[in-house]
Amino acid sequence: MEARATTTSAVGAKDGLVVPVLRDADRRALVEIERRIRAFAQRAEQGTLSRDDLRGGTFTITNGGVFGSLLSTPILIPPQAGILGPPRIADRSVVSAGQVAIRPMMYGALTYDRRIVDGQEALQVLARVKTLIEDPESLLREG
Repeated sequence: MEARATTTSAVGAKDGLVVPVLRDADRRALVEIERRIRAFAQRAEQGTLSRDDLRGGTFTITNGGVFGSLLSTPILIPPQAGILGPPRIADRSVVSAGQVAIRPMMYGALTYDRRIVDGQEALQVLARVKTLIEDPESLLREG
């Protein structure tokens, strides 16, 4: 049996955060992923998510930035392998080429289960996410 990628996207509902599962995420176009996440958010708001919508995830992406969070540590939901928590992007003072400059910055956090994911591979994923955020067009170029 072929392994299928599932991911979850934490969405806010009236009664708190819910984490519906987007199945076959690795086979979907970015626009389709966005469309499905919006549909999950709508169904969460309406209270119409089913138990099956919430089962079987392997990796979660949560966005505390929509609530204004500058830094957070996302909590892993067993039996998932990992959760990525990109907070809000905010202007920060940084040193670049010996000069102080204002740049948009974000402190992302990746929580992972060391029994499932090797730490080096997890950090490589986080570095890849950083690269994609800095050059979002590369997502479209790479498919």
